[in-house]
Amino acid sequence: MKEWFLNLSVLEHIYFWLGIAATLALIIQIILMCCSSFGGDLDIDGDGDIDVDTDSGVSIFTVKSITAFFAVGAWSGLLTCALASDKLQWLSVLVAILAGAAAWAVVILLMRSILKLQCNGTVQPEKLVGHQATVYVTVPHSRTGRGKITLTAQGRFMELDAVTDSEEKLNVDEVVEIIATENECTVVARVGEKSDVENKNGETLTEKADGVPAEENEEVK
Repeated sequence: MKEWFLNLSVLEHIYFWLGIAATLALIIQIILMCCSSFGGDLDIDGDGDIDVDTDSGVSIFTVKSITAFFAVGAWSGLLTCALASDKLQWLSVLVAILAGAAAWAVVILLMRSILKLQCNGTVQPEKLVGHQATVYVTVPHSRTGRGKITLTAQGRFMELDAVTDSEEKLNVDEVVEIIATENECTVVARVGEKSDVENKNGETLTEKADGVPAEENEEVK
């Protein structure tokens, strides 16, 4: 084993260490996902996710899909290096990219299937109101875009789209509360901010009904 490792080329060393790192990261993600599904509060995904959604609502660039790309691609490249002659070592790069892309696609398809199962299940969105969740993908401020949240409710682990009326974005790992559901999307606010949002909405409705700002009404009284 030691001799084999010492005889590796520079390219094979890159594949080896990249494969080790990506595989460990993938295993940790699986463990944390299992812990979360049993009611744990652990979360591995950071703010580095690039939220490019497909038509199914599944993000293409996620930590899981990128990790799978590097893990499968690196080991496939290393295996190709071991089987190919010295003149054909460049083929390992092509094989690594193709194998990684295939793994990426498989992860996306699996996530899409899981999402469909969740949508086709017995989840009742209206009963999620009042539940607390953890921000998984940053939620842009003032409904300028969608983010994602995760929570365990109704006996299952869920990943849902989310928007917020807050004037500040909701960062990854922040604890939020679901205050409403609209068009298969949750409306969330930081814990403690729900009453502020309701008060603002109430003042706005009062002004519209009376035709006079709330402050002016008080002065008249």
